[in-house]
Amino acid sequence: MHMQIHYGYEDLKFVRPVVTLGIFDGVHRGHRFLLDRVIKKACDTGGESVVITFYPHPRMVLDRNSKALTFLTTLGEKTALLEKSGIDHLIMIEFTREFSRISACDFVKDILVGKIGAKHLIVGYDHHFGRKGEGDFSTVLKCSESLDLSVERVEGLNSGDDIVSSSLVREALLSGRVEEAARLLGYHYELTGSVIEGRRLGRTIGFPTANILPNDSHKLIPMKGVYAVEVFTAGTMYPGMLSIGSNPTVNRDESFRSIEVHMIGFHGDVYNSIISVVFRKRLRDEIRFESIEALARQMESDLQATRKIFSEK
Repeated sequence: MHMQIHYGYEDLKFVRPVVTLGIFDGVHRGHRFLLDRVIKKACDTGGESVVITFYPHPRMVLDRNSKALTFLTTLGEKTALLEKSGIDHLIMIEFTREFSRISACDFVKDILVGKIGAKHLIVGYDHHFGRKGEGDFSTVLKCSESLDLSVERVEGLNSGDDIVSSSLVREALLSGRVEEAARLLGYHYELTGSVIEGRRLGRTIGFPTANILPNDSHKLIPMKGVYAVEVFTAGTMYPGMLSIGSNPTVNRDESFRSIEVHMIGFHGDVYNSIISVVFRKRLRDEIRFESIEALARQMESDLQATRKIFSEK
């Protein structure tokens, strides 16, 4: 059974819905720990599991500098990950300034219970919602006292010394620790984009690259450097070496950033096509070389390191 997607909360008819709500950026292991509890509770009570999320991201509406915001998942990626979790229904609520002014209790009474018919609400350990984030667990408990709604809080999932969170994943990616990010996410971080025209420098030194323009300008890009990646194009996977940075050997403008990938074993033209890269391991920092020849020698070394990684996997 596929997850059903609903836009807004009008005219919904669920069977004893067990509900959770949040942004779920990244749909990481901590989120799935919560979602598993929602699914189990729905199964135990003969109900349906329901996730409520908001679009655009509330910070896109409320923050003054929203252009600078970055997220772990696009709306499409998040939807796909939520469906993979086994949830029955996803409700997408458009987030506006007007919606942001609804108090937590009014949201619980009028929307969760009144519109959606929630019978059981499960919240994360640190979840806040409603006007100015006033709705924490204790607030929801008080609001639900006069309603036919039971409320439960799920503790966070520990990962070493910390609780798994979107912030922890972001910190790992922005530090280039893509393997740690994968451990927290429960899957390898992915970036999808269109292949655009580049400088074609790579092909002159034997390493043609595809220049990637991310599909979503708010998608978080990991730290500058060179990575071993899986590249998916036209349904086929190729090992690849991906560079994020300013190409300092041939470019002095440090504000410039490119995302380029060399696909090992690929021969063809991918311009204007959509490709996805999956980050497996960071190989090294970005380096300014003395010459193009020195860069080519390093890329040959990166190639061998990448082949070794994929042969081991």
